[in-house]
Amino acid sequence: MQRVVVLSDTHLRANRPRRLPDAVWAIIADCQLVLHAGDVVDASLLDEFDARQVPYRAVLGNNDHTLRDVLPERVQFDIEHVRVAMVHDSGATKGRAPRLRRWFPDAQIVVFGHSHTPCNDWHDGQLLFNPGSPTERRREPTHTFGVIEIDGGRVVKNEIRPTE
Repeated sequence: MQRVVVLSDTHLRANRPRRLPDAVWAIIADCQLVLHAGDVVDASLLDEFDARQVPYRAVLGNNDHTLRDVLPERVQFDIEHVRVAMVHDSGATKGRAPRLRRWFPDAQIVVFGHSHTPCNDWHDGQLLFNPGSPTERRREPTHTFGVIEIDGGRVVKNEIRPTE
């Protein structure tokens, strides 16, 4: 089984005191992979993943100016025979499901961010998953992150969790 922590829109900078909440780090300590759907902002969080030996994959967000040569805009890969796609901005809410199906026709999971609004919805066999933000909730009532568990080639758990 693979436990995957899903983050997006952390907006962390090396020169600011804000950091990833301890509750998130506690779950990361027991996961096999972290997915970050963009707006990391600078390499400090990625460096911390490296220092803690946390495997991760990340995509470029609209605020990731210093990471343009480091992160891809979109990525697809397999986790235990489950096809995962990741992009920062999925576009407007209206028409999102068919748009993401066109962009990633073979993906069973599509991870995205940008809006800071959690999404955990299945559409025609494709999981659309936005973890929200663990650090900048904007209009949401709480800071959030996601956990997905994959076992035997299928998603066995997909949930959005509050950080508090």
